Amino acid sequence: MKRKKLLFAATIAAALVTGGIIYAADHIDTPAVTNQTTDITDVYVFRAQDPNNLVFVANTQGLTIPGNTAALKFDENTVLEFNIDKTGDNKEDLVIQCKYSADGNKMQIYGPVAPSETGTRSKLEGSVTAEVAVTAYGSAAATGTGGSGIKVFAGPRDDPFFFDLDRYKAILAGTAPGFATPGNDTFKGTNVLSVVVEVPKSLIAATGAINVWLETKKKI
Repeated sequence: MKRKKLLFAATIAAALVTGGIIYAADHIDTPAVTNQTTDITDVYVFRAQDPNNLVFVANTQGLTIPGNTAALKFDENTVLEFNIDKTGDNKEDLVIQCKYSADGNKMQIYGPVAPSETGTRSKLEGSVTAEVAVTAYGSAAATGTGGSGIKVFAGPRDDPFFFDLDRYKAILAGTAPGFATPGNDTFKGTNVLSVVVEVPKSLIAATGAINVWLETKKKI
């Protein structure tokens, strides 16, 4: 079967320090991707409850109110790709690719695997290592497990990012001296589409800190 190329659409970066968590956020994006399946809100990477595993989280299609959440859909033509740099050269040594299949309404995981191409163009690498049925809004979370110990969840979730955007704007405008304690969570009550992949550290095989960034890529 011929594999179609995927064209880079959007990116957000995060760095992981071994044993800790670093995250990045990118809500309210440019008009080209706002309200699109390619619109990334957050990427998180952290140690799992099992200290031998790492968790990779990709959130997209943010600022969705509960009344519209049931209509959120993953796109068959959009791949979520975690890029993992193990050497500090800002080039991906491994990728974890998340591809939605409308046949069965499943999220399929490829990797972690060394990519045959690096940069803004990719193709699906290898074979499916784990898959899960997409959890419907309001339903109990479904978790899929692959033969190599990879676990995956896909579906709508409450946006976990906390930020007082209105206060931030007031600070920039010079009408507020600083953030309030506690602040007001601008994203409270909004939802995202989330893909969570738990991976044994042995499959990453890194000896120190790794850099991780997330891309959404569309077929051409």
